[in-house]
Amino acid sequence: MLRIVLLFVCLFAAGAPRAQTVLDPALVERVRVLAETAASATAPPNTRVAVEIGALDPRLRLAPCRQVQPYLPPGMAVWGRSRIGLRCTDGTARWNVTLPVRVAVFGRAVVASGPLPAGVSLSQDQLALADIDIAADPGAVFTDPALLIGRTLARPLAAAEAVRAPALKSRQWFAAGETVQVLAVGPGFAVAAEAQAMSAGLEGQEVRVRFESGRVASGRAVAERRVELSL
Repeated sequence: MLRIVLLFVCLFAAGAPRAQTVLDPALVERVRVLAETAASATAPPNTRVAVEIGALDPRLRLAPCRQVQPYLPPGMAVWGRSRIGLRCTDGTARWNVTLPVRVAVFGRAVVASGPLPAGVSLSQDQLALADIDIAADPGAVFTDPALLIGRTLARPLAAAEAVRAPALKSRQWFAAGETVQVLAVGPGFAVAAEAQAMSAGLEGQEVRVRFESGRVASGRAVAERRVELSL
């Protein structure tokens, strides 16, 4: 009985379709176009997008498929290291996998002209412009060195490393108790009023303010003594 089972298994394995781990060149090109189109839609002007296609996991055992559809998985990043979905829509068995890709976005940005320690106050001679992959790391880059003069580094930077927003210390726009201008923004309108800050206003962070009527609201510190509320 054991010999019969082993013979059946060997015959089944010999006749089974081989795993589809090598992608058709036409499918690879469709994946490249999809990734480039998605990245270009959000890339700044005067940048260049380049896509590097990875390989399927060799441990996958995919049934042969006559029609494979590439797609962008919901919530997946379109810059940097990401994944493109592949689903079989016409085959002996339906399957759905993801393919690794790396999307580079090359553009001109501000970089450190030399090694810079944490805590340094940036000056013009410490900054330079260079063509870099702005998608290589998280965080917004800057294209105008003048916007960074006087800003303080929160962490050290290597020479030629991009100066990104997370590397900068948050600015304090106002102190608790100061009078601030509050701009309430809604669909098709904007209303300005004065209020008292209930805490220090750090750049981009939420802060509570109290209006003369006693009403308390939460907004975002956006500039010197300025708070923005979204309605």
